[in-house]
Amino acid sequence: MKLLIASPIDPDALRELHERHDVVTAFGAPEAQLLELAADRDGIVFRSGVEISRAVMENAPNLRWLIRAGSGLDNLDLAYVEQRGIQLRRIAGPGARAVAELAFGLMLTLSRRILVADSLLRQGRWAKSEMIGRLLCGKTIGIVGLGNIGTRVAKMAAAWDMTVVGCVAHPSSPRSEAFADAGIELTDLNAVLSVADFVSVHVPLNDATRNLIDAAAIARMKAGAFLVNLARGGVVDEVALARDLASGEHLAGAGLDVHASEGNGLISPLAGLQNVVLTPHIGASTVDSQRQIGEEIVRIVNEVSQNLAARS
Repeated sequence: MKLLIASPIDPDALRELHERHDVVTAFGAPEAQLLELAADRDGIVFRSGVEISRAVMENAPNLRWLIRAGSGLDNLDLAYVEQRGIQLRRIAGPGARAVAELAFGLMLTLSRRILVADSLLRQGRWAKSEMIGRLLCGKTIGIVGLGNIGTRVAKMAAAWDMTVVGCVAHPSSPRSEAFADAGIELTDLNAVLSVADFVSVHVPLNDATRNLIDAAAIARMKAGAFLVNLARGGVVDEVALARDLASGEHLAGAGLDVHASEGNGLISPLAGLQNVVLTPHIGASTVDSQRQIGEEIVRIVNEVSQNLAARS
């Protein structure tokens, strides 16, 4: 099996793939390099941070399948994949658990002002009387996008004795009933924004969701609320968010793991604000999750290889 590994994966998985298959690696490579390396490949494995464009796939006549080692598909020309009938496998589960946990890490860091407390203590300032935080327990969390990750966040929040409301792109009575059984109230976006003490965003990036959380949406949020984005950069209007947070008159803070512009040397418009936590798209970056994803990649590749061998 001829593979192109276009993103970093678990080292043990990569080692096993090298032992069993014809593997080339190019982590986060530009399109010109991917065009060349994909030309004779049967499959491509990728995560975020690399663009699997139509041109790349058109230049790979033997390409039969793709493995997305995670959830998002905004870096893949999905229309061309469907048009050509290329098999696509997503490994969303392990990363989803990690992203959901990070949502709580960001919310706790914001509500307990952990970064500020840490910084002051390192400067020799014992600011105990100033570091009055807020509980998550008893608060309302609004989940924008109750998909795989958002639903995990919602269920974890319910276990923390939070009131959970959420919205989806295509609501229905059966879905509402199913969420209600899990302790989640399904409502619309405006209601989520207006009642939530914490808004956690978990939608894919597409034409309908770009700048979904814009200045108008932020204005509809509850005074003193926190916003957390672990979806995709571009879903939140970061300039509008920075303007609101800098005023100190509305939102209490924000945590972003994903950004409109990502990569070395790029500075977020939110970087100068103390009531903001910024992380570099590390939602799924745990040893445990990446090991599980790596094991699943190896399983899928071996399965596909065996199926192809059986047909030949």
